[in-house]
Amino acid sequence: MNIKSLLLGSAAALVAVSGARAADAVVMAEPEPVDYVRVCDVYGKGFYYIPGTETCLSISGYARFQVNVAGDPAFNLEGDDYQVNTRVRGRLNFDAREETELGTLRAFVRLQATNTSGSNNAVQIDQAYLQLGGLLMGYRDTLWSSGIGGLEDGLLTDSDLVVGDFNTNQVNYTFAFGGLSATIGLEDDSTGDVVPDVHAKLVYSGAWGGAYLSAVYDETFNLEDVDNAFGTNNFLVGNTFFVPGLGLQPTLLQDGNNDAFALKGGVSLKDLLVADSELKIEGHYAFDPTVYAVIDGITSTASFAANNPNINNPTPGSLPIFLEWAAGAGYAQGFGKLGIAVAGQYGQTFDTTFATLVRAPNGQLVTGSLTSEGDYYALVGNVGYAITPNFKSLAEVSYRNVDFDGLGETDQVSGFLRFQREF
Repeated sequence: MNIKSLLLGSAAALVAVSGARAADAVVMAEPEPVDYVRVCDVYGKGFYYIPGTETCLSISGYARFQVNVAGDPAFNLEGDDYQVNTRVRGRLNFDAREETELGTLRAFVRLQATNTSGSNNAVQIDQAYLQLGGLLMGYRDTLWSSGIGGLEDGLLTDSDLVVGDFNTNQVNYTFAFGGLSATIGLEDDSTGDVVPDVHAKLVYSGAWGGAYLSAVYDETFNLEDVDNAFGTNNFLVGNTFFVPGLGLQPTLLQDGNNDAFALKGGVSLKDLLVADSELKIEGHYAFDPTVYAVIDGITSTASFAANNPNINNPTPGSLPIFLEWAAGAGYAQGFGKLGIAVAGQYGQTFDTTFATLVRAPNGQLVTGSLTSEGDYYALVGNVGYAITPNFKSLAEVSYRNVDFDGLGETDQVSGFLRFQREF
């Protein structure tokens, strides 16, 4: 009876406990939903939705190692008539976009740091701008050398021989009509007055390539701008030391007659001869000396792809050449992982006033001045190879020559070898 009573009591206890648990069941907490990152394919590869928003973000960039070589008249600290330096650059691009009732809202920021031979590592803003529909405001390459379709950024080599290539603060608006677009823009010319530089541009882009016509009104350009552009970069031809300048220009803001006007146009033809090829022709004419008609001339290794050239110093580390007109052509051809490109350009400088310092036969230094016009030409060639996906190499050689009437010529060979990992 004792065992039977114990079993019955245990069964009753189990039923009671079971009933109590059934009446007061334990509810396990459900895991909170996780907002996983979603791919955004509206704007192409590499975009993801920022969690909790309808904004698409892309992060890209590269790490680059490069060996630069510049020949005579560059010289090194050992007294040799050449320079060799290494350069390392890191770049990050942040591109945020979303659709609004007024069009695509975009913010783009590019940060990069570059050192030459292990120095100068400061991070700089290379570009930062916002867009809403056709409206753009911010800091980037001047509208003269950038824009719809990338047609205006020079020829097809890495040293692309583009004139007036520097960064400015700007506001512009683009009206798009299918493959045709028209842009009007204002750019800060760093004079401090309220009047900006004015740009206008027509571009047509299609499957075959594209064409463009661009005009710029440079509100103020004068002797002080020339001095800023040249800085301390002078050069030697024969036994004569030249300090270039454009002379007879008014000092900064002395009067209102120091403006300038220039035109530029070009055409790009893709796959015209064979597949994976491009032919590009580009030229400009400047009615007056202007910073938008400046191109790199004699250079040092430190000036290759310099950070943030600006309207006051468009060719940092180089001897700038002010071209009245120039025309050039480039051709690029791909062969799978291998690519080659060549480019050439010819033009004439404005009449340029030189302050000269010549050592006479008796040893005395004789000062003087001379006004001369120069012929300029440049040739560039490169070979690139994709070692693996997103890891590329590029070797490029450039030759530049400028020959001033009555002064003689100066020329230079330069080049680089580059390895770049993109992401």
